[in-house]
Amino acid sequence: QVHLVESGGGLVQAGGSLRLSCAASGRTFGSTTMGWFRQAPGKEREFVSAITWSAGSTSYADSVKGRFTISRDNAKNTVYLEMNSLKPEDTAIYYCAAGGGPIAWTRATMYTYWGQGTQVTVSS
Repeated sequence: QVHLVESGGGLVQAGGSLRLSCAASGRTFGSTTMGWFRQAPGKEREFVSAITWSAGSTSYADSVKGRFTISRDNAKNTVYLEMNSLKPEDTAIYYCAAGGGPIAWTRATMYTYWGQGTQVTVSS
């Protein structure tokens, strides 16, 4: 069992930055692949970014490439999502997820554990 708690969301103007954190507790955090997903009102949940347990592999959605950076600190059981050059279309609830395996999965079905989400609102 892995318990995930996201933080760092908020309201920011377009062009601004936010840093999301996801604190994990439970089974060995270092063996998990961690992902970030988001869901905007009226839309399906979509993949944002993922990182393998060793941080040796990352993946990003095309819409955030070059603007978002995922990282993790296994000593702190925490994964981060640094979001820069934010756009109004980045507005969504952002969810942290944990899954097994050595691949930075992009599919939500590959993740077993999910956090409660944190709201990110980007104003124009």
